[in-house]
Amino acid sequence: MADELELRLDSLAGVGPVTTRKLNDAGVHSIMDLIVRGPVEVAELTGMDIDTAAKLVEKAREGLVEGGLIAKDFVSASELYKKRQNIGKITTGTDCLDTLFDGGVETQALTEVYGEFGCGKTQFCHTMCVQVQKPKEEGGLEGGVLYMDSENTFRPERIVSIAKANGMDPEKVLDNIIVARAYNSSHQMLILEEASRMINENNIKLIISDSAVGLFRSEYLGRGTLATRQQKLNRFVHLLVRVAETYNIASIMTNQVMSSPDQFFGDPTKPVGGNVVAHTSTYRIYFKKSGKKRIARMVDSPHHPEQEVIFALGEEGVIDPEGDTKKKKVAKVASKPNETVSSVIEPEKVESDVPDTEPVNSE
Repeated sequence: MADELELRLDSLAGVGPVTTRKLNDAGVHSIMDLIVRGPVEVAELTGMDIDTAAKLVEKAREGLVEGGLIAKDFVSASELYKKRQNIGKITTGTDCLDTLFDGGVETQALTEVYGEFGCGKTQFCHTMCVQVQKPKEEGGLEGGVLYMDSENTFRPERIVSIAKANGMDPEKVLDNIIVARAYNSSHQMLILEEASRMINENNIKLIISDSAVGLFRSEYLGRGTLATRQQKLNRFVHLLVRVAETYNIASIMTNQVMSSPDQFFGDPTKPVGGNVVAHTSTYRIYFKKSGKKRIARMVDSPHHPEQEVIFALGEEGVIDPEGDTKKKKVAKVASKPNETVSSVIEPEKVESDVPDTEPVNSE
C-alpha cells in the first residue's frame, strides 16, 4: 500500500488536482506512467510548457531511482551483467525455439515476429499466452496477458486446446488473458496508452500486438501520407518498448510483409514498417513456411547468434518437428534397464528442407 501511495501523481511536488485529472484522462495514472510517456507528451496532455514538463518527469525519475524501481543513470558493466541474469524468460514450449531465443522470450524487450500469412505468427502468440501462465520452475512467469488484436484473429478455442494439451485448466487460462480489439490505428494507440492500469491490476507479464503495423498500413495509403504514418508508427512501437522496460514484462508484436518484385536473387519477402520498426525491435524473427514445417530465423539481435531452426504447428501450439520427437522417444526406450541401444530401431532421418538463403548480417 505504501508503494502505491508513493507512485501516486499527487505525491509529486507541482502536481495539483487539475494536472492530475488531465493526466488521468490521458491514461497517465501513476509516476511510472509519467516516465513511460516522457516530457513532450506530458506537455501536450497538460498544456504546461516543455521545460516544466521535463522537470516534472525528471523529478519522477529521480524518485523511482531512489526507490530502486528503475535503474540508475550510470552503472558498471558488471552490475548490468548481474542484473540481466535476473531478467525473466518465457519458454516457447519447444526445444528448437528456446534454443533460438537462448532460453525463451525475454522481458524488458520487444520481440518482433514477421512473415507471410499462414507461417505461424498468430499460433506462436496463442502459444505464448498459455506458456507465460506456467509456474516459474516450468518456464513461465505466473502472469497474465494483454492481447491487442487488430486483425480479429484471436481465438479462445485455440487457447483452450493449447491449455488442455499442456495439462492446464482452460478456464483459468482464459480468465488471465485480456483481449482488446483494435479497430483503427488511433484506437490501437489508445489501448496501449491505457495498458499501464491493466498491467498493475491484472499482474500482466506479457503484452502482444497482433499485428502492430496492419492498421497503420491500411489507413495511410500512398507516398503523401508516408511521413505521417511513420511518425505515428514510431510513437506506437517506442511506447511498446518503454512499457516492457518500465514494467519488466515481455512484449511481442507480429508484423506483415511485402514482396520486392525487383529482387531477382535471395528472398524477396521484406517486413513492412521500414527502418522505424527495424531499429526499435530488440529481437527480430523471420517465420516462413516450408511444406508442413516452419522455419524461424534470428534476423537481428544484440547478442544472439544468427541461426535458423525448424518447428511445426500442432495441438500444443508451436511444437518441435516430428523428427526430434521420434529421437526423444528412442532415447527413452534405450534408457530402460536390461535393454541395449542396439536393439532400438533408429527412426528415419528427416531431411531438412530449409532452402538455401543468403546470410543476413545480425547487428
